[in-house]
Formats: sequence, structure tokens, C-alpha cells
Amino acid sequence: MGTTIQNYILAIVTINEDKVKSGSAPIFIAKSEEELQRTAFLLEKILDGMAHDLENGTLIIVRH
Repeated sequence: MGTTIQNYILAIVTINEDKVKSGSAPIFIAKSEEELQRTAFLLEKILDGMAHDLENGTLIIVRH
């Protein structure tokens, strides 16, 4: 039986750096919408999480 992190924001990906404040999750700054989507997709796979679009140029990766 392993230990897993659940019900937390694992990462934040944004193109709007001014809308995100530093916290407990790492923040990835993308330069375009394409880079935003690609980075979120890769983080979903790496972190075994799910991306949620906040519809303001920011996605969060969480594990439910």
C-alpha cells in the first residue's frame, strides 16, 4: 500500500502570470494557448491527475 496525494492542486499552468500567486503548488507559465494545453496534458500524464480549465487562461491539475 503506497501513499498518494489526493484532493489537492498538484500544479497550475497559466498564460496570465499576474492572475496566479505563489502557493503550495508549482506554477508553470506558458507563452501561448498551445503551450498551455500541451504542458497541462503532459502534467496530467506525469502526475496521474486531471486538468480543469478555469477559463481565464489558467488550468489546474488535481487528483481526485
